[in-house]
Amino acid sequence: MKRKSDQKMTFDKLGRTPVLRDLVARAELHRQAEQQVLAAIPAELAGGVRFVSCTDGELVLTAETAGKASQIRFRQHEILEAVREIELFRFTWKLKVKVAPPRFREKPVRKKEPLSKENARLLKEEAGHTKDKALREVLEKLASHVRD
Repeated sequence: MKRKSDQKMTFDKLGRTPVLRDLVARAELHRQAEQQVLAAIPAELAGGVRFVSCTDGELVLTAETAGKASQIRFRQHEILEAVREIELFRFTWKLKVKVAPPRFREKPVRKKEPLSKENARLLKEEAGHTKDKALREVLEKLASHVRD
């Protein structure tokens, strides 16, 4: 059995696997291209935008919301002009924006607000006017959950 230190993949070992080395090099090139493109996009639009690809003069971006995608499309001439100043994208002539919502969005924690005294009083009052016995019991139980 190999030691743990021998099992770890290090960048020194990338020289032995040309496919992996090529993949890491392409990923690094993509990361650099994304940084350059996002720097060319106006700051108020850059958040939530990702660089997808640039092939045959067509620059493809994704936006988290349809509203942001529309804003990018509206300002596409300005964005393309800024992008063309980058050597890698000097022959870019078309901008395509797709909507790709984030996969996971953290849901805010809902905090239950305790019942106010005024609302508890109104529930008790309504319970007194109700003829249905089961509904009256439920309303009175709800009214008992008042905050102190």
